[in-house]
Amino acid sequence: MSTDTLVTLHGRSLLACAPDGPRLCGGGDALDVIGEALGQRAELVVLPVRRLADEFFTLRTGVAGELVQKFVNYRLPVVVVGDISAHVARSTALRDFVTESNRGRQLWFVGTMAELEERLRPAA
Repeated sequence: MSTDTLVTLHGRSLLACAPDGPRLCGGGDALDVIGEALGQRAELVVLPVRRLADEFFTLRTGVAGELVQKFVNYRLPVVVVGDISAHVARSTALRDFVTESNRGRQLWFVGTMAELEERLRPAA
């Protein structure tokens, strides 16, 4: 199993979580990642889609809300990286959640690290 890595991107410190790490299924799992991020002084957490429990993408389960709320409580932005198109195609509620999240600063969904890099790039 790989380990989570602290990286710097456009002057921001990011905790890039390993794709093969434990799945986040509840608030306690989020607190483990938050603790690691804060311990490493990360400004943002990057979570591969593979790290999220399948229930995260079914909003009525409350898993997404519980996980995201933990990050919000600690004022630690989180970015979900990877293809979620199949999940979004099955749920208009999830599609709307992703759209609204991407307008804010606390939770983003991006397809690739390159997309995240572009989003973090300072305006010229």
